[in-house]
Amino acid sequence: MRHFRSLAIGCVTAGLAVATPGIASAHPRSNAPVVLSTSVGAPFNLEVDGSRLLVADGGAGLVGSVQRNGSITPVVSDVPGASGVATRGRSLAYTSTVSNEETLENFASGLHIRRPGHRTVYADTTAYEKKYNPDGVNHYGPRSSDPCVTGALGPRYTGLLDSHAYSVASDRNGWLVADAGGNDLLSVSDRGRIRTVATFPAQPAVVTQAAIDELGLPQCTLGVTYDFEAVPTDVEVGPGGSIYVTTLPGGPEGPQLGARGSLWKVNPYTHSVTRIATGFLGATNLALGTHGDIYVAELFGNKISVVHSGRVSTLVELPGVVAVESARNGTLYAATMGSENGPGTIVKIAATCKGHPRHGVR
Repeated sequence: MRHFRSLAIGCVTAGLAVATPGIASAHPRSNAPVVLSTSVGAPFNLEVDGSRLLVADGGAGLVGSVQRNGSITPVVSDVPGASGVATRGRSLAYTSTVSNEETLENFASGLHIRRPGHRTVYADTTAYEKKYNPDGVNHYGPRSSDPCVTGALGPRYTGLLDSHAYSVASDRNGWLVADAGGNDLLSVSDRGRIRTVATFPAQPAVVTQAAIDELGLPQCTLGVTYDFEAVPTDVEVGPGGSIYVTTLPGGPEGPQLGARGSLWKVNPYTHSVTRIATGFLGATNLALGTHGDIYVAELFGNKISVVHSGRVSTLVELPGVVAVESARNGTLYAATMGSENGPGTIVKIAATCKGHPRHGVR
């Protein structure tokens, strides 16, 4: 663990712990969130499956179905670190991760695949990471060998051995997994065979005086470029097979280093990655809407943004939002994190008009 990498994990964990929903409205606007459930703790991902709305709740350790009365009926229980869920026909896939709560290190992670008439298959992404370490070709850390700098920020390093199978999406060949520990996008067959689709480039940021003051860094780090790890958080498959992925910037998000979360498009044939939008504050999830709209949940920005033709706008303010999902009719569903001040929520947001989000461009 390097200094900034450890700090990033702490920042994300703290953000999840204190994010507090605040969505009540006596006279809701047409696109104001309507609460469907308050029976979740850490609803990291949602999945619209026909008439069902599924949730992967890491707090309860389950994949469940949201009922009309707001209760959650377990579909799969005893899922440690449940975070991702996807369906394809009658097949179901979900992710799990076993972590050390004190060190925040992951020691088991993977994708579970349930198909009618077959035994559940477990694709071990931790074992794959240990064998191949796809982002081991990337170099991270400060672009400086000054002992003062490396003493504060750590030395340069290559991709570490870590797997956190966070989100999953279905595609025609099986399943796609956004691995937030391995910093890569993986393809998993129904039989559990894993291969690498893409890795994501290091995310450079310059250490500012604000970062020094906020993080207590020595003055020698001022102006140093630090290459952070791009952390994939969600994946969706669009028309024509194009793949879309959100990433966290792998370091502190806020005034210190700026809003640096990104949205990427991955070519499924060449495996090339192209950044199509950035400037998100905690890009934890995405959903594909109609007419080319892409929605991004910004956990630390407390809102859902919409990307249309390269233009980023605020769709709706939603404190603690961690997940967003779309239905075929354009309706959005979103989820917020629970905290010591209240439970998490699952909400419904009315469909919006083509290319016209309800709030102004930031």
